[in-house]
Amino acid sequence: MKGNVLLLALGQAVMMSGTVLLFATAALLGSRLASDKALATLPLALQMGASVATTIPASLLMERIGRRNGFVLASTVAVAGAVLATYAIVGRSFELFCLATALIGVFTGFGNYFRFAAVDAATLEFRARAVSYVLAGGVAAAVIGPNLARWGSQLLPGVEFAGGYVALAALYVLCFLLMFRLDIPRAAAVDGGDGRPLIVILRQPAVPVAMIAGALGYGMMALIMTAAPLAMHSYAHRYDDTAFVIEWHVLGMFVPSFVTGRLIHRFGVWRVMLAGALLMAGCVTVNLLGTSVRHFWLALLCLGVGWNFLFIGATSLLTVGYRRNEQAKVQALNDFVVFGVSTLAVLSAGALQYRFGWRAVNLGVIPCIAIVLAALGWLRRTQQRRGGVRDLATTGAQG
Repeated sequence: MKGNVLLLALGQAVMMSGTVLLFATAALLGSRLASDKALATLPLALQMGASVATTIPASLLMERIGRRNGFVLASTVAVAGAVLATYAIVGRSFELFCLATALIGVFTGFGNYFRFAAVDAATLEFRARAVSYVLAGGVAAAVIGPNLARWGSQLLPGVEFAGGYVALAALYVLCFLLMFRLDIPRAAAVDGGDGRPLIVILRQPAVPVAMIAGALGYGMMALIMTAAPLAMHSYAHRYDDTAFVIEWHVLGMFVPSFVTGRLIHRFGVWRVMLAGALLMAGCVTVNLLGTSVRHFWLALLCLGVGWNFLFIGATSLLTVGYRRNEQAKVQALNDFVVFGVSTLAVLSAGALQYRFGWRAVNLGVIPCIAIVLAALGWLRRTQQRRGGVRDLATTGAQG
């Protein structure tokens, strides 16, 4: 069990390194390569869109061929995407760069199931911590991702950021090799049948709340994180400052993962998710108070920790709402919603930033925070009516 979790955490580190590199550079590259500056975030949106389009077939495919084979297949696509991205940057082709980010998005669509694969490999009481430890693999991405372009600059001198994608291709090859060592039984081998209809599963309060919190939490993070490099550039901050801010943001996203599972076990998933929503509110407040590097740093740090609490909490909450033989369809629907919302957020980030400014980006997040808080409040009241609030993250699937 621990060996599988370690391999999945390493896979998560590779996947998130690529994602962070894209968030740190793709909008800037899009701005340089595209004829219309409003399309600057289109490569990121395509990466997210490909991820969304892949979520359902990826889940169903891995139900048939297993987690290991699915992740190995996705890694080969990722290598092709990173190589094509390098070629596109050198050749100054916006269209090819968009195609490359879409291929990386296919890998991400599979890789987002690393956390659910950890659930498959874990005992009931270890689930929340297994998810948390896998996401902790992103700590390495916090260092690797923002610095890939800087470290790889000597590989292709004179072509900014291209060397980083060469290095990313090498990381994807490593991921390909790591995934061969996974040993996780297929769900079909554990429980037969298709389980309950989705409509029945969705009637459990924990499931829709987990989807709402996961989707809006990820969407808010993606919107602000995508717009932040553009905003810092517009305020004449150096790219080194931008990389510093993104690095700390990603540290905020993943360093808490070492303890988030334990926090959920001790205080309950509801309180951890509530703390995440309040940290998102703190991020918006800081961003509205100023635009110095210090303001960006503190705000995106709060954003990262808030995302961590919401996303791990939502994932843990979701897993109590389905049985093992129902996981493929429930996980597919969840990730389709989560990353569909994120795609819309990324696509709108460039237009919002360029046409309305940084303040408008942050004001647009406030209604989302309110919806998450309302959903959590509804879950709390529902559980109280049923005889007290239980730690849903450590109970079995509901009937």
